[in-house]
Amino acid sequence: MSSDDTSPSHSGDISPGPLAEGPAGSAGPTGSAGSTGPAGSAGPTASAGPTAPARPADRDAAPQYVLPLVLHLEKTDPPARTDALRTAARAVLTILADERSTGEGEWARAMRDWEDARIRKVVRRARGAEWRKAAALPGITVTGGSAEVRVYPPIPLDGWPKELAKLQVSGTDLDDPEPPAAPGPEGPVLWLNPELEMSAGKTMAQVGHGAQLAWWELSETDRKAWREAGFPLSVATAAPDRWRELVTSGLPVVRDAGFTEIAPGPTVVAEGGERFCPLQGGRPGSR
Repeated sequence: MSSDDTSPSHSGDISPGPLAEGPAGSAGPTGSAGSTGPAGSAGPTASAGPTAPARPADRDAAPQYVLPLVLHLEKTDPPARTDALRTAARAVLTILADERSTGEGEWARAMRDWEDARIRKVVRRARGAEWRKAAALPGITVTGGSAEVRVYPPIPLDGWPKELAKLQVSGTDLDDPEPPAAPGPEGPVLWLNPELEMSAGKTMAQVGHGAQLAWWELSETDRKAWREAGFPLSVATAAPDRWRELVTSGLPVVRDAGFTEIAPGPTVVAEGGERFCPLQGGRPGSR
């Protein structure tokens, strides 16, 4: 994954191949992702992507795009951290599944261009009038228990709309007022590396990558069931022993290249649920 030039701590990137964070300002995979596209395909086609995996040189030579996400963050009523992470992951899934992102949809070309290059995500924050202006741009707002995240179709790295370009991109951190509930068995879990400390924005980008890798692994039938259920999922920090099992399990792994905040290495593992988002590779009953 990589990070945005203006937001090194709030972004990451993945690509149709290994995942890792690259140059500051974007978010995309260059390490090992455990996934190169949807189940049964040779490349990422979750949003009308390429039919064959792009070579790293081809991805770097292609025009670079970024998927913007904006967190609604009021000073007096910030969302809980875990809910913001879950909501960011669901926002990524929501735009991947939207009919405007596939086929001949109005966002499909931008989604294809984004997936043909390094798949970057950048998280910014907005409050008050800034949020209202950001919410007026074409995109999708996803609401969690206390969090609101708006996701937009991909834009060129240097093509940020003025309403988003001026938003703050650093210094965002969040807390959980109460310990989050333990992950349930029905939906997938995006497990966080227990050895890392990341800002809320960077972690939101990382779990977005994990959700996208999980989406690529699924059949159309499994995607439809997950989408119709509202993309239930959990985000949790793994115990150290459990983390060591997860990263060698064959499940999708997000690996950061270490350009911002943390050293290179794995950040997120996506483990499938019993009912929604089944993924091959995990140990049955290991939750």
